[in-house]
Amino acid sequence: MKSRGFTLIEMVVVVAVVAVLAAIAVSVVQLSAQRARESELRMALRQIREGIDTYKHYADEGRIARASDASGYPPKLADLVQGVPDAKSPGGAHIYLLRRIPRDPFNTDAALEASETWGLRSYTSTADAPAEGADVFDVYSRASGTGLNGVPYREW
Repeated sequence: MKSRGFTLIEMVVVVAVVAVLAAIAVSVVQLSAQRARESELRMALRQIREGIDTYKHYADEGRIARASDASGYPPKLADLVQGVPDAKSPGGAHIYLLRRIPRDPFNTDAALEASETWGLRSYTSTADAPAEGADVFDVYSRASGTGLNGVPYREW
């Protein structure tokens, strides 16, 4: 008499194979989610830094008024969005450098404004020990992790 069905060993092997496949799938999904956030971080840093550099360029050209002892960088990050008066425009036009400040994708605190999710570095601080000051020379992520490239997010 021939029996039909699966043996206990066959069932255990199938469950083990499914568990291994599920573990691989979960790690691939986590990796792709991290890649997506890192890509978003790169884009956000590029946008903000381009806005800061453009502000400095306009200040050096004289389109943005500044004090004689000022560095020429924006006093606060919000100035890139709120706009600054164009000194060369007779009609009092404003220069807007960003539509909005992007959020740091690794900062999940919804209570913070987008500009508060970034660490700010002033012109007078060093790259090794960034500190806020009278202007915004650069921004960095406050995330404590390390990227897939091995570089800490704070150093991007």
